[in-house]
Amino acid sequence: MSATVTAPATPAPTSALNASRTTATAARVLRQLRHDPRTIALMLLVPCLMLILLRYVFDGSPRTFDSIGASLLGIFPLITMFLVTSIATLRERTSGTLERLLAMPLGKGDVIAGYALAFGTLAIIQSTLATGLALWFLGLDVTGSPWLLLLVALLDALLGTALGLFVSAFAASEFQAVQFMPAVLFPQLLLCGLFTPRDNMHPVLEAISNVLPMSYAVDGMNEVLKHTDMTANFLRDTLIVAGCALLVLTLGAATLRRRTA
Repeated sequence: MSATVTAPATPAPTSALNASRTTATAARVLRQLRHDPRTIALMLLVPCLMLILLRYVFDGSPRTFDSIGASLLGIFPLITMFLVTSIATLRERTSGTLERLLAMPLGKGDVIAGYALAFGTLAIIQSTLATGLALWFLGLDVTGSPWLLLLVALLDALLGTALGLFVSAFAASEFQAVQFMPAVLFPQLLLCGLFTPRDNMHPVLEAISNVLPMSYAVDGMNEVLKHTDMTANFLRDTLIVAGCALLVLTLGAATLRRRTA
């Protein structure tokens, strides 16, 4: 009588978040990014260079720089973090790294939280550099607290990170990941109120802008630009941006699945 040998089962990924697994994932991503100086430069320096360029484009009209500089202080980090995060995460998917991670006893929440923590760390550095540059070197004049301005810039960068993690699931190549930028970000850029007040738009476009997170990012920046204290509208705007980032991260976790048996 022959005995049947059963192969040991692969441990199933756990569903609950684990701090040690999340930080280990974040540390691995940061180690990889450390060896990619061009990506680091894109994330940290490009928003600063764009702000410098904008400042001297409006060199003869400093009030114009004050009126739109605060808004772009949030938009530039959002765009760069979206671009870098979507491409970097796509590389992880296509190289099989995510496949191997999901074969381990590692929860989807641990993976997505680890990626968010890694890119979020860079978002903090990026937002701090851009905000400090705009306020203390480029002379951006805001009525409210610089810390509130930094808070909105950071939330915008985290939103870009979350959107990048999410759309990477739907791209098969880096070129396709870049193609998502005009589809996801450009409509928001046109409708966010940067070029004209949203209540001056066609009612249909105004209604669409009311459900786009970048609109509230710009509104939050404008609140800091015009008011000395934290207003109810500012609190609403920041909570909406933060809520959208968390929602998109949750959706991103749902896209993580093994593609092979």
